[in-house]
Amino acid sequence: MTTIKDPSLAIDESACAIDFSDFPEDVQLCILSFLTPPEVASFACTSKRFVSLCKSDGKLWFNMCDRRWGSKTHIKKWGNGKITYRNLYQTLSDWENLIGFWRQGGVAISPLLIFFEWGPSFVTGFRVSPAKDGTYGVVKAPFLWMSLSPEGQVVNFLDPEGRPQILEDFADSDRFKFPESKLVPVNVRLVGKTYFVVEEDTSFGARRRLSSGSGHVNGLVDEDVIGAAESSGSPGTSPDQAVVEIYQYFANRTSPGADRSSRRQRRKEKERKARRKLEPQHYVKIVDCSPTAARPLQGLWKGIYDDMALGFYLVAYDNMGGISCQKICNPSENLCHLMRFISKQPVFWAANPTFIESPISLEEENLYTSRVHLRPSAAEDHTHQHLPLTGNEGVSRILRINFSHDLALPDWVGPNPLHAHGRIWQYGDGTFGFGSLQDSFIRDLKHVAKNGCLLDTVDPLS
Repeated sequence: MTTIKDPSLAIDESACAIDFSDFPEDVQLCILSFLTPPEVASFACTSKRFVSLCKSDGKLWFNMCDRRWGSKTHIKKWGNGKITYRNLYQTLSDWENLIGFWRQGGVAISPLLIFFEWGPSFVTGFRVSPAKDGTYGVVKAPFLWMSLSPEGQVVNFLDPEGRPQILEDFADSDRFKFPESKLVPVNVRLVGKTYFVVEEDTSFGARRRLSSGSGHVNGLVDEDVIGAAESSGSPGTSPDQAVVEIYQYFANRTSPGADRSSRRQRRKEKERKARRKLEPQHYVKIVDCSPTAARPLQGLWKGIYDDMALGFYLVAYDNMGGISCQKICNPSENLCHLMRFISKQPVFWAANPTFIESPISLEEENLYTSRVHLRPSAAEDHTHQHLPLTGNEGVSRILRINFSHDLALPDWVGPNPLHAHGRIWQYGDGTFGFGSLQDSFIRDLKHVAKNGCLLDTVDPLS
């Protein structure tokens, strides 16, 4: 079969070619805003015509910031609108990974779980703890603020008391007065994408005096200002203390009057530590904090503990597909303080998380319907009742789990192997409950957050 081509319908591809410079400037900026800074630099090298466009802070770098974070924060409010957008882009690129959930490591005296979210011109960290009002509510208390000064310097403040009113004051740059706020200036040192350290910035006051012209007295530089110069690095970071100590050690061994210098240095260090209001705090990111289609049980959940108080659970999947659940205990609770080593063991685990799908057998149905659901006493749907097997809150599928700690504590398993087994009942709304075959209860869990937002938040003062 022959094909007849009409020459009049042929498309001249060469005539359709459009040079990038032929696009209007707003279209060019929109396209370039999808590039990374190294890609922008490479593009600028292709033609002298694009150098000025790529250097335009108010055009290109603003568009790059606005495209990535314009829906999350007010780009023009950062640094009171006096900083370069290139500096803002670099800072927000580093801080973007903070958004989400973290847990405090080491010996903590405050709630372990923290949550970062965007503010109008800052990033805020909140301590998250279970409410004690008998509901599924959570308390969200602000404690850390990260922003940029009009000079483009990173400024971080911590409020040990977690006062909610500070959040409103900090959002109003004209009303916020640091000396009256009783906040602690801190450095936030990011280590990779899953770890950071908060340390008190003891040189903050000296830098403020120096910037205001009061750092020199009778031609001499304030000792604190010297300390600030020694300890200042890139914004938002602290020096490598080990390298400093090694340098001082060899310098003191080879310098005249080393002993006196060493004693003087140690005395200064002790004085600096005596002025410190805050011990370093270490945090590790909870990477997978929400369920997915492939991992429906994954993430942070809230439900009843053994003492009938609301608490947090973290369910994680391993690389082999197995799951485990741990409690995220509040260190102020006596039970978690005394049993800290046990809380590191899983609440439950399953090596093969294959669900029992519908239809549910009569045996499994009886196992579910004979149990009492444990929920907070003041929860809207709480009556310690038996819930139906079908419907939105009905069981959609079942998973066999193990409560045994015999992998780490072999002597803890009783003579009856059924005591080490249990079930997870996943409901139609995506939540689930779990229980042991040893008792007659189901602990119903709910989401802590959804789509990046905390659920069921209550007033910290309530």
